[in-house]
Amino acid sequence: MFAVVKIAGQQFKVQKDQSLYVPQLSGNVGDKVEFAEVLLVDQDGSLSVGSAVKAIVKAEIIGHIQGDKVIAFKMKRRKGFRKKIGHRTHYTQIKISDIA
Repeated sequence: MFAVVKIAGQQFKVQKDQSLYVPQLSGNVGDKVEFAEVLLVDQDGSLSVGSAVKAIVKAEIIGHIQGDKVIAFKMKRRKGFRKKIGHRTHYTQIKISDIA
């Protein structure tokens, strides 16, 4: 059994007991979260898509981390303009506990 769920504007294919990294969610470690925006559910070969889906995905927050550093380097030749900026994206690790 799997589901396609929309979390923070991105779509993820999830299964029970799966651990994945999603864009940062509000909440503390150990909190339970629910995702009601389920786009597709597959139960033993029977698909439910669109408005026919009446499912909720339940998950638990395992931790908050930062991704790898992304560097953006801008330069204009012969002008002496150089700019080096970077950022680290924040992620939340969750574990899917149930698809109901």
